[in-house]
Order: sequence, then C-alpha cells, then structure tokens
Amino acid sequence: MSEESISVGGVDEIETLASTWLERRECEDWSEKDCAELDHWLSASSAHAVAFLRIEDVWSRANRLRALGSSAPRDASSAASKSRRSLFLRVAITLVAFTAMASVTAAYLSAPRYQTYVTTVGGHERLSLSDGSVIELNTDTVLRVSDSNHQRKAWLDRGEAYFDIRHNETDPFAVFVAGHRVTDIGTKFVIRNDPNRLEVRLMEGRVRFEPLEDRNQHVEFLNPGDVAVTQSGTTTLVRRSYQDLASDLGWRRGMLIFRHTTLAAAAAEFNRYSRETIVVADTNAARATINGALPVGDLQEFTRMAQNFFDLRPVKRGDTIVFIH
Repeated sequence: MSEESISVGGVDEIETLASTWLERRECEDWSEKDCAELDHWLSASSAHAVAFLRIEDVWSRANRLRALGSSAPRDASSAASKSRRSLFLRVAITLVAFTAMASVTAAYLSAPRYQTYVTTVGGHERLSLSDGSVIELNTDTVLRVSDSNHQRKAWLDRGEAYFDIRHNETDPFAVFVAGHRVTDIGTKFVIRNDPNRLEVRLMEGRVRFEPLEDRNQHVEFLNPGDVAVTQSGTTTLVRRSYQDLASDLGWRRGMLIFRHTTLAAAAAEFNRYSRETIVVADTNAARATINGALPVGDLQEFTRMAQNFFDLRPVKRGDTIVFIH
C-alpha cells in the first residue's frame, strides 16, 4: 500500500482506509513493511487510530458471532471467505457511522437552546420572559437566554443586565457569567461583566454566587445590599446602601447618577455609552468629586458641567475629547 493511499482525509475516507488496513492485515501476505506503514498511518492522526479501533472492535464482535453460528465446511473457497470479510467490514463501517451520527444527534438534542440579545454602545433593551421575569440590558451587552419550561438559564457574555426574576423553587433561574453561576432565590439583582472584573449587586431577595472553575473561591449567599466583586481570582463582599444601588440603575431611566464620584471615574462611566472617549487631562480636576446626574451619552451636558464647575475646555483629537485648563 503506497504512501499516497494513506493520506489524511475526511471522516468517511478515514473509516474506509481503516477498514482497508484491517482487511489487508487479515491477508496471508501481510509483511513487516505493511506493519510499518500501518503504524505510520495510525500515528499520523488520532482520528486514524480511533476509526481503526472502532472498526476493529465491531469486526471482532462480528467474527465471534460468525464463529458461534457458522456451519460452513473448512475447505470453503478463499474467494468466498474474502467476500464474507468484505461484507463484515462494510457492516462494521455502517455501524461505526451510525454510532457517530447517533452521538452527534444526542449531543445536538441535549444542547441548550437559547436566544441571543445584543445591545449596541449606548443601547438599552427590555426583555419579558414567558414566566413573567424581566431582564434589562445596558449598553454594549451580549446575553443568551434559554427560556422554556425545562430550562431557565442565561449567559451574560459581556456587559451589564438587571434581572427581576419570578422565583420558582423547583426550577430556579441561573445566570452563567465569567466562570461563575448566580442562582436566584426570589430576586432582583444586577450583574456587570467587564474585562477582568465581575460584579453582582443584590437589590431584593437572595442569590447564591458560586465559582464553577476555581474551587479555591467560596460559595457566597448574597442578601439585599451585598455586592460581590471578583477580580484576579479573588472575590470580596461589600455592603452598599439601597440608595447607592438604586443610583447605579439610573441607566434604566436614561440617566447616569453620580454620588461623591471623581470626575475621572465619571468620565470613565460616561465613556461606556459613547463611541467618543472623554479624557480629563488635568490631574487636580480628575480627582475632584461630583454629585448629580447626566443624560446617558449627552456629551454637551458633560462638557457644560466640566466648563462651569471645573473651568475645563474640550479639545477634539479624533474620536477623543481631552479636557484641559
């Protein structure tokens, strides 16, 4: 068998080659050279080895069945014997293909079905689920939801979302985010999934917050006012007032509410809702704190506030607006 005939191919081709190798190995003229070529083919790809072992297993079982039920005389012609081997190999290939297809079908049927929702920068979307639960998506957010009688799950891939969940003790709602699972226990909560930082804020009820990958982290049960923050593999639990938590949800009404917030932090939060980036270049002004509310994405209002209260002026540099004295 030449090198050209043992190249890597598709699944069907690999199984056909595996069966050919197996049939060849059963022949009387099988040589050490053939054995070396088979070893080379098996080592070229794990798919080769898997296909060969599968067909060899089916072939072995078929041979045992044939031995138990055979009554043919020993001097049967070699042509008839070869024909039976080819028939068994074809059956083996069919069984392997059927098994593979059944596995793929089972995986497809058992996979969660979900709907994907995406908001743009500055976007806001409200979802109503079939069980009466409500989810609101903030700016630049990606959320997948499996909403059925048997699966109440969501995956927050990016961004921020507010969850007002109808509790079902026998079928709790779970959110999977950044290697963690948040499970409701009759709950209103917010999850914010930023690069390298995860934050869960509980408004009402109770949630179970647990790691799925890092077993060094502990399971936490959050009560109203609790905020779980995970960074660099470490989770800390802090307490905040209901007023502060409500202010964080100003985006649901199209407003950003700042309470004792530095101007630099306010600019960073404002940037989440705009494709233009604000930079406060003056270090003294950046450290100053503000109290108030600004409309989401309203650059003119931010500029007016920076000019009136901090005597800063904007300088346009491409998609960046730098505030200087």
